[in-house]
Amino acid sequence: MPHLILSDASLAYGHVPLLDHTDFQLDPGERVALIGRNGSGKSSLLRALAGQSALDDGTVWREPGIHIGYVPQEPPFDPELMVFAAVVAGMGEVSALLAEYHAVAHAMAESSIDHEAQLERLHQLQGKLEACNAWSFEAQAERVIQRFSLDAEARVGTLSGGQKKRLALAQALAISPELLLLDEPTNHLDIGAIEWLEEMLMSSGVAMVFITHDRRFLDRVATRIVELDRGRLLSCPGSFATYQARKEQMLHDEALETARFDKFLAQEEVWIRKGVEARRTRNEGRVLRLEQLRRDRAARRERQGKVELALDAGDKSGKLVAELDGVSKSFEQGGRELKVVRDFSCRLQRGDKIGLIGPNGAGKTTLLRLILGELAPDRGRVRLGTKIQVAYFDQFRTQLDEEAALVDVISPGSDYVEIGNEKKHVIGYLGDFLFAPQRARSPVKSLSGGERNRLLLARLFARPANVLVLDEPTNDLDIETLELLEQLLHEYKGTLFLVSHDRAFLDNVVTQTIAAEGEGYWHEYAGGYQDWADYQARRRAEEALPAARRAVQAATAPASRLKADGSRKLSYKEKRELAELPGQIAALEAEQKAIDLRLQDPALYQAEPQEVQRLALRLPEIDVELMRLLERWETLEG
Repeated sequence: MPHLILSDASLAYGHVPLLDHTDFQLDPGERVALIGRNGSGKSSLLRALAGQSALDDGTVWREPGIHIGYVPQEPPFDPELMVFAAVVAGMGEVSALLAEYHAVAHAMAESSIDHEAQLERLHQLQGKLEACNAWSFEAQAERVIQRFSLDAEARVGTLSGGQKKRLALAQALAISPELLLLDEPTNHLDIGAIEWLEEMLMSSGVAMVFITHDRRFLDRVATRIVELDRGRLLSCPGSFATYQARKEQMLHDEALETARFDKFLAQEEVWIRKGVEARRTRNEGRVLRLEQLRRDRAARRERQGKVELALDAGDKSGKLVAELDGVSKSFEQGGRELKVVRDFSCRLQRGDKIGLIGPNGAGKTTLLRLILGELAPDRGRVRLGTKIQVAYFDQFRTQLDEEAALVDVISPGSDYVEIGNEKKHVIGYLGDFLFAPQRARSPVKSLSGGERNRLLLARLFARPANVLVLDEPTNDLDIETLELLEQLLHEYKGTLFLVSHDRAFLDNVVTQTIAAEGEGYWHEYAGGYQDWADYQARRRAEEALPAARRAVQAATAPASRLKADGSRKLSYKEKRELAELPGQIAALEAEQKAIDLRLQDPALYQAEPQEVQRLALRLPEIDVELMRLLERWETLEG
């Protein structure tokens, strides 16, 4: 039985239909990725599926008794609530009882005063919870709080953006849903949390519909891609890569069909206007068909254009952008010293494209400010280059005045912007970023999250800069705009600093990576995120090798003791084993050499990143097996 059926659904805001008589079905076990351009109506559709809003027309059928966990893009929480109370808030009538029970128990543990009244209340609550059979709910809530590394006693208002997103996911999972509806679940999460979420969702077996622009997340999690395009839902089973190939063919076919339609319509328009001669041979059926063609042409929704991105690198900076030598920085936090950067050195030159990765709170922004000379180090030396012009993209969009009109954000006090040597009217420039002329005077507060990101990019690119700092630029941008931004940054001649948790974006843009290693230590690596991840996998495998060797030595110890106690004749089976050992050892050594050669090929890391990881893990396995065979050979020879 399906979990969800959407039938003949229509939904519109203003004159543009977001859903135009469209259908959709979700079956058990499916993980459907809902993609589409910013403003196409994805979040509105998800709210309708969750029952949070109504359709203009059509129906949403949900399996009777199904538990649905819904995580909106910006989860609404009472800032005064405790984390535990927020997690159990979706559990229906038992939620208030559980929240009060937890609060009373916590208050008793924290206070040393007489607890008689509190004990009485606790006893009453316990009786009510037992009557509702609610202890399993409490256990489930505590499990998800622990799984998401949240503090049950913290107030929601004190949480960061990433912690609030984890809280929303915990709240959805606490009810043990059969269906999850997730709107941008990876926003504000660091790479470690995203990878954990991927594994959890894939192993849970829960059906889901999720909106995301994280292409690596899409490829790993989705079993089906559904695109919302001009009010219609286009379904493609398989991975995101499969969808891209199919979509390209669909667009090609659509362009051919549109061209044929327009050509035929033009021919019919010529025929109807031929005058007296044509009217003698005119038939009513052909006239009616022409009228229908005109209606079809008027109703046709053209595909939205692409963002036109252009970036002026301005005057060249000096060859050296920044040099750090033994730099350290710490802050006072809760009465103790917190080391954010510890003894870090690097040399950054013009044209470098540097990605900064690390968990939330690791100090990426602090390190950036040290590199750019905005923050003085406690110890060490920072040397800056010359002629540096810096432009910032701020993930929190604090540079945007909510009440300002779009034209004033881009070019205050002027009707023109200058990109390179080209002067452009500000309304035309906004059009390049898909803002219609009639919206040019609208305030910033009227924009969606993706539109605000596009506006901030437009503002950023309207000024020349030879050093570009992008802090989470990919949040809320659709996939098409992301790919255009990647191309622009790839061609950018200046120096780029990129803070992002989008692994595909990092791999496609940066040339080197500075990664947090924990406890204030940072290290520089060549390549993007995948190169760093492959290096970490090899290092973990190498660290595990000595332990594996000790295990082999322990296993072969009895044989060694036997040899020391006195030699004996080999059995027939042992003689055969001894004769086969050289061939087995030679085969393993040949495999080891072949893997080493493959791992030295740079093309492998781009073409088959999963194969790189497999080979890196296979090497220590070969070492362990070789050691075991050599030990065995020595024992039999003796």
